[in-house]
Amino acid sequence: MKTEAWTACNQHTWDYDSNCMKSSTIWLCILALILAGTSSSLAQDQTTAKEKPSLVTKITDAAIVRPISLGSTVVGSVFFVIGLPVTSLMKKNKPAAQALVTHPAWATFKRPLGDMDAMAN
Repeated sequence: MKTEAWTACNQHTWDYDSNCMKSSTIWLCILALILAGTSSSLAQDQTTAKEKPSLVTKITDAAIVRPISLGSTVVGSVFFVIGLPVTSLMKKNKPAAQALVTHPAWATFKRPLGDMDAMAN
């Protein structure tokens, strides 16, 4: 007895066409990527009263400030691990982690490009 591959017209068999399944998976992945990009782009389109940074500021931020912030994150992480026994005894792990690791990492990876004022907070 010959079994037919599963198609939209022949839904009574349990076999499936692997090409159909692959193409369905690919289309679902494409749809998920499109929808994921839509929500983040809508969130970024909200303008505030602040003026947008200039091109020179963005280039300076990307070429100079971000690499320095990345270095600060790495060095801060090392100092945090070295000082962890002392900060644990004093129960000051959270402020130490905030100052040495979290804030430099945020300035490197999450801060909007060209927004130098955000690093002061």
